[in-house]
Amino acid sequence: MKSNFKFIILIAVISGMALSCKKYLDVTPDNVATIDYAFRNRNEAENYLFTCYSTLQNMGPSNSDAAFTTSGEIYFPNTLTEATLGSREAEQGFHLIRGLQTTDNPSLNYWDGEQLGQPIFKAIRRCNIFLENIDRPKDLPQFERNRWIAEVKFLKAYYHFYLLRMYGPIPLIKQNLAIDAGTEEVRIKREPVDAGFDYIVSLLDEATPDLPRTIQDPAQSLGRITQNIALSVKAEVLTTQASPFFNGNPDYKGFKDKDGVNLFSSAFNADKWSKAMLACKAAIKSCEESNLGLYRFVSPGNLPAIPAPLQTVMDIRQSITENWEKNSEVIWALNPVFGLQSMAMPRLTNAMVQNMGGAPGNFAVPIGMAELFYSKNGVPINEDLGYDYRGRYTVAAVGSESKYYLKNGYQTIKMHMDRETRFYADLSFDGSCFFGNGQTDPENMLFVQARGGSSLAGPKDNIRVNVSGYWPSKLVNYQSVFGTEVTQAGFRMPLIRLAGLYLLYAETLNEVNGPTDEVYSYIDKVRARAGLKGVKESWSTYSSNPGKVSSKDGLRSIIQQERRIELCFEGRIGWDLRRWKIIQEVLSKPLQGWNIQDTTPEGYYRQRNLVIPAFGLKDYLWPIKYNDLIVNPNLVQNPYW
Repeated sequence: MKSNFKFIILIAVISGMALSCKKYLDVTPDNVATIDYAFRNRNEAENYLFTCYSTLQNMGPSNSDAAFTTSGEIYFPNTLTEATLGSREAEQGFHLIRGLQTTDNPSLNYWDGEQLGQPIFKAIRRCNIFLENIDRPKDLPQFERNRWIAEVKFLKAYYHFYLLRMYGPIPLIKQNLAIDAGTEEVRIKREPVDAGFDYIVSLLDEATPDLPRTIQDPAQSLGRITQNIALSVKAEVLTTQASPFFNGNPDYKGFKDKDGVNLFSSAFNADKWSKAMLACKAAIKSCEESNLGLYRFVSPGNLPAIPAPLQTVMDIRQSITENWEKNSEVIWALNPVFGLQSMAMPRLTNAMVQNMGGAPGNFAVPIGMAELFYSKNGVPINEDLGYDYRGRYTVAAVGSESKYYLKNGYQTIKMHMDRETRFYADLSFDGSCFFGNGQTDPENMLFVQARGGSSLAGPKDNIRVNVSGYWPSKLVNYQSVFGTEVTQAGFRMPLIRLAGLYLLYAETLNEVNGPTDEVYSYIDKVRARAGLKGVKESWSTYSSNPGKVSSKDGLRSIIQQERRIELCFEGRIGWDLRRWKIIQEVLSKPLQGWNIQDTTPEGYYRQRNLVIPAFGLKDYLWPIKYNDLIVNPNLVQNPYW
């Protein structure tokens, strides 16, 4: 009988197995009786397989995602009179940019499984138990055994990778310690980052051949690991290893363990980029051979004809919020649905206002993020020769040519006009149109009114408030309806999608070979879906810096901005900013919003500081909890903490 993977994941999360033994790190095994029972036959072993998956699925909520909450893409206020995320603890990841991280009780502690963090070392221990015992069931066919082993090797690799991105050098738990292991054996040490990357890649290489390329029975098995997922994760792992933070970083030159072993190499190695490039190429080849492609929105029969500008908006929006089963672009997502649509939704109707808990809309996108998007000509607004950058905060009336993006005749600022389609697809703001929420007539769309407390989307109290004036509505499915009642059309947040993989390949190609036609072609695949011209044509025609596209440094900057736009609000950019070693620069400026209490356009569009981020060099890596260093003297703390 086939097991329902999604159902068993839920059971595993709730009940789990008896995994209670803890010594410094969770690397010692369970008692023998429990193991004997867990692997007595195929069905019990399958339950244990899904228990190995359970920690991964529990990592789904975005408010506990280190990259989602600390990238500066979304600001969450700390002044709400009620905890709209369910509890004050649930907000803590968003407040780390205020400099609130500590070594006494770290937020998002994935080392120990505390403060919204998942117990990843315990998850690795489960994987080792599985691998050590999966030979026991006699009724398990060998082909299935091989697949299960491959899945768990992948999980073990990914769990190590997640820790490595957060903490840098980590202990590598290649096998569990004996239950009678002595104190010194249990006091394991951190290993150099390159050793960690190499081990992770070796596990992925071992796993890939025995995985199915795709899932053939999505109703039963969607979410289980495939070759496409493994190859794409390998591409991300090797690109992370090749990137400036982990490849020739002088800031960690003297980082050693207590035996004097260097944990970070300060020497740059160009071969790392070559390996990453080949891994990206292999992942793309496998995905495209599996008929994956950039998503295009197909209107259901109950919708009227959609004009071309709105079609592009929906191509972009639904590339995130379309059901995974129908989305040709998603390579990997976790099974839990994204549960924070109400945080990204502006209030559009009186019914939404009357529903006190329906759409708090607290996710506030800073002005700087809104300015990051390109002009309609596909170049940065501060480079576009025809864009009035200095006058971007000037109030003007919306023309009819923008009616599918902005309310015709509405008073807004020039910065909201003549922007690329992703700007309108990903953001909602005062005067912007909204396709969805039960109203899908392109000629009569709802629109955002956000000036002052008397407006529909404006601040109602100290709970239902968006403090910047920008909502990340990319995270709202157009079929969700917020009103007197709330009906959310659920979706799974992509971990990897093809557009991101294309841009990752372009990045590695540029680092290896510099600007080439192949680099441009993979950037242009993503830009074309957004309605933009090719990168060479756009810069040569419209940019005040036309030579930027022809140098490795210039193209690197373009690719980074392209990724920050294309993948914004998806929980990917926080990792990118760290590996590029630019997050400290990005967060060096105040996060700003508009003067949301004012009712006039001239008064509303005045910048005000929301927070001045406190992100130092130490914040690139998470601290290890101080108590862990006391319990295990062989561990060393990350630098600068």
